[in-house]
Amino acid sequence: MATKRDFYEVLGVPKNASEDEIKKSYRKLAMKYHPDRNQGDASAEVKFKEAKEAYEMLSDAEKRAAYDQFGHAGVDPNMRGPGAGGAGFGGFGETFGDIFGDIFGQARRQQGGGRQVFRGNDLSYAMEVTLEEAAAGKESEIRIPSYDECDTCHGTGAKAGTSPKTCGTCQGQGVVQMRQGFFSVQQTCPHCRGSGKIITDPCSPCHGQGKIKRQKTLEIKIPAGIDDGMRIRSTGNGEPGTNGGPPGDLFIEIRIKKHDVFQRDGDDLHCAVPISFTTAALGGEISVPTLSGEAAIDLPEGTQTGKQFRLRGKGIKGVRSSFPGDLYCHITVETPVKLTEHQRKLLRELDESLKKGGDKHSPSEAGWADKLKNLFS
Repeated sequence: MATKRDFYEVLGVPKNASEDEIKKSYRKLAMKYHPDRNQGDASAEVKFKEAKEAYEMLSDAEKRAAYDQFGHAGVDPNMRGPGAGGAGFGGFGETFGDIFGDIFGQARRQQGGGRQVFRGNDLSYAMEVTLEEAAAGKESEIRIPSYDECDTCHGTGAKAGTSPKTCGTCQGQGVVQMRQGFFSVQQTCPHCRGSGKIITDPCSPCHGQGKIKRQKTLEIKIPAGIDDGMRIRSTGNGEPGTNGGPPGDLFIEIRIKKHDVFQRDGDDLHCAVPISFTTAALGGEISVPTLSGEAAIDLPEGTQTGKQFRLRGKGIKGVRSSFPGDLYCHITVETPVKLTEHQRKLLRELDESLKKGGDKHSPSEAGWADKLKNLFS
């Protein structure tokens, strides 16, 4: 017989963990390894049962004290008195409801006849939009997969003239009880998959599913100011539920295309503005782009590369913002290229003239030279 792991190790908590820490850790493991989410995975089932047993013991103050003192022997009903080990196991339903009620309550419900219904899975759709569309908002149409009731079997999944039969494994309940020792776990019936019915002669058009996959068009409204990675929820447009369960939802994830001019940072925009060597030296008014048209910037004489100008309110008004962001223009001074011999001569003459003026024409260069002298002196 395999040796049981330490209960604290199973839940991944220290021995002085609080009740809330134990419950939080168990809740996380239960969501990960629950049989309904890992159908057919034997290892997940083992981990789920192991975590459940650990929580059963450590969430009960009396059992935890016995376990801390005697280890597994302190909570083994085969090694303790009749009132010590077995009393807590009958309350699994209460524990199960406490932990899983809010986790799986929306996904699975019980019909009056015992058959379980399941909520449909959510669907995800990636939509690309331009920066301009994200800023202004837009209405768009998308095509997504849809499932309609089969016209041949009218949703039963059975061939015309036949009908589904009650599942002999679960007796129409849709669930079966799995027992191991004194543990009992309720699982979806593996034969009818929770429907409580078995289709012996399936409908050909829908292959026994009772529904036909088609395409449908949805109109989506993208709000102004939406950002990359945000999602729009379309309620009820996910996959259909099982056994009459509600459909899932559709989530449209927004992906903003790379822009040729602007980079977005929250509600702010950034852009690089190249200017000529002459404009940087002499200054003057230049035009810069914005999402709503052009704007003017007055450059002072001697503008250097990296100089930043802020245009207030020329950014994007986010979906949760009261005011639009700003536009930051980053100046880049371009060095002339492909010069003619005459242009080279003029630049050499200019360079000689500037050198005669001393450091006042190139203060940064002079400061840099002083720093180098101090470094190597």
